[in-house]
Amino acid sequence: QVQLVESGGGLVRAGGSLRLSCAASIGTFSTYNMAWFRQAPGKEREFVAVISWSGGSTSYADSVKGRFTISRDNAKNTVYLQMSSLKPEDTAVYHCAVRLGAGISTEMGRYKYWGQGTQVTVSS
Repeated sequence: QVQLVESGGGLVRAGGSLRLSCAASIGTFSTYNMAWFRQAPGKEREFVAVISWSGGSTSYADSVKGRFTISRDNAKNTVYLQMSSLKPEDTAVYHCAVRLGAGISTEMGRYKYWGQGTQVTVSS
């Protein structure tokens, strides 16, 4: 059974930083591409960042480029999202997701498994 558990969310002031973690219980974690998505109240879920199985390729939404960094530790079956210079508009529930297919993707429909999410709230 696949399980993804996010942690590290919380309340932070604008300009602050948070580091999210996603611990995965899934066979051969090191072969899967992983991504972070977020969903703000009243809005659709949107892509944030993705990382290839090796960590050699990453891609970011324009809204977070230069502020967020995605990384992974295959020995710990964990993917991270380091968020800096946070803005109130970054407030959302952040979800990690696993893509079983080849290649990185920004499309939500290409991800098979999802975590329950962790709340990030940025105050102004």
